[in-house]
Amino acid sequence: MTDNYHLGEILLSYPSESEKLRAFLAENKLQCEPDLDTAYGIFDANENLVGCGCAARSLLKCFAVSEELRGQNALGTLLSALIENRFQRGYFDLFVITRREKATLFSSCGLRLLAETGALAMLENRPDGPERFAESVLSALPPHDKKTVGAIVMNCNPFTLGHRALVEYAAAKVDLLCLFVVEENRSLFPTEVRFQLVKEGVKDLPNVHVFLSGPYMISGNTFPTYFLKAGEDAAALQCELDATLFARCLAPKLGISVRFVGSEPLDPTTACYNRALREILPPAGILLDELPRRELGATPISASRVRALLSEKGVCPEVRSLVPPVTAEWLNAHWNALRASEASS
Repeated sequence: MTDNYHLGEILLSYPSESEKLRAFLAENKLQCEPDLDTAYGIFDANENLVGCGCAARSLLKCFAVSEELRGQNALGTLLSALIENRFQRGYFDLFVITRREKATLFSSCGLRLLAETGALAMLENRPDGPERFAESVLSALPPHDKKTVGAIVMNCNPFTLGHRALVEYAAAKVDLLCLFVVEENRSLFPTEVRFQLVKEGVKDLPNVHVFLSGPYMISGNTFPTYFLKAGEDAAALQCELDATLFARCLAPKLGISVRFVGSEPLDPTTACYNRALREILPPAGILLDELPRRELGATPISASRVRALLSEKGVCPEVRSLVPPVTAEWLNAHWNALRASEASS
């Protein structure tokens, strides 16, 4: 950039600076997302904001650059500042999700393209992220040459008998089953609790191996929407990108040939995700095996039903009828404390 511009941090805790960022993004037909924790701006000689880039934990987003700065490596300057800031805060695996047509701008600044759909692209700062993630999984698995490897991705908020039924079904179909518990810690039940309940709840199935999902199975809670236009379906776009990442970046490296899901008669977002998997996995040579949702009293068992009952009645007999013993035991011991912490947060 020329000497007429300078880089500076936008202090989001100051209402005037936060509003300046919000207004600049709006001028560029973008939204300011509420989860931002860091922002940098490029300012002209009169302290007008002419470029910005932001971050929410490991996701870099909310980029905008005025026309006057085009061709001056403004994006590279913003990315360098954000990456240095993220490293200082302990985030080393960094990602950008953007419009597909913008991907070349980010790749020209040194980011690696992971996957792209008709509308979106995802890039990261490291050259070997999926390879390192796959190696961490493979190192924990027994040798499995010529064995059938399957996968399930679950949130388990909390672990229910429906989840257990799907795991039992899948384990009987394959030699090895990789069960990935969503790592993003934005559920009622914290990540470490969900992970432990799943591990304890399937430990009698010797061919099931439980892992955290890592950064390549996107949580809807972290999917950015700042660049979406009115009428665009954020859930559908996110589901397509997630399915593409799995098919391109994970399944081939892990030797996964089949993915198992439960049918979804209730939640539109999960139903949308299953449709995306049906469209994307088979052409990539990955079978999608969809098991009808287990029911109790003609009503599908779901974690959302369990949470609703817990909120209304606490750890009642109906809740216990919907979850495995390991979950019931945890709820008996910890539910009141968890509810109290949620109420105070």
